[in-house]
Amino acid sequence: MISMYTKQEIIIKNYREGHSQRRIYSELQISRKTVRKYILEYELRKQSDVSNPAVLSDYLSEAPAYNQSRRPKYKLTIEVQEAIDKLLEENAEKKRTGLGKQLLKKCDIHQIIASRGFDIGYTTICNYIQSKLSGSQTKEAFIRQQYQPAESCEFDWGEIKIYIKDKLTTLQLAVFTSAYSNYRFADIYQRQDTLAFMESHVSFFDFTGGVFNQMVYDNMRVAVAKFVGTYEKEPTQALLQLRAHYQFTHRFCNAYCGNEKGYVKFILM
Repeated sequence: MISMYTKQEIIIKNYREGHSQRRIYSELQISRKTVRKYILEYELRKQSDVSNPAVLSDYLSEAPAYNQSRRPKYKLTIEVQEAIDKLLEENAEKKRTGLGKQLLKKCDIHQIIASRGFDIGYTTICNYIQSKLSGSQTKEAFIRQQYQPAESCEFDWGEIKIYIKDKLTTLQLAVFTSAYSNYRFADIYQRQDTLAFMESHVSFFDFTGGVFNQMVYDNMRVAVAKFVGTYEKEPTQALLQLRAHYQFTHRFCNAYCGNEKGYVKFILM
């Protein structure tokens, strides 16, 4: 199934990066017919109203229409994964304190998750726990990355504490960091919500007078709508709208892999 951001990738690679249709369907692993279809639709939309840029942004924000009547509901949501992760962390703490006999088994975890109102099967929970445990036992090798100017920019949230009228107040910091120059830009907000997420991007791109080719995010709620399988993530509507308007690509870091996005962290420590 072609998602909204895959459609955006097709248009961005063709019109902004100048890739051929052959290269696009080879990189994205989708059919040539699909690539040709969305490029043609985009071209027709451009010709229909050249004077109105919103027409193109609207097209890039439109999700492809599919018959979802027979599609099963996705149940391994971010909330379920966070609940499981919390129980696994409690198990790890029990191990460290010598309470190994009190560890929760997979069936115990499933029972707790189900008691909280989540409709999810025992096998799904077992598979997720197994992927987490096997991943934590794997040693990784890392390669230092090099970037070109305007190639990649990282976004993250942080907190700052300041006194306002003699009261210690916690505020949220939206931070952008260029992977090439390590240049930082930050805005302050009261909450880490969708409005602040979108406003911070508008402010940043307006200040720089340009747009990076790729934006990098971790698994924050304002950017990730849900997990699809073990590694794939579906962007939120807010991120899709930003992509459609500014025509940048994005990349999500894997969970618990701070090494994949380390530039922003320096300002937040």
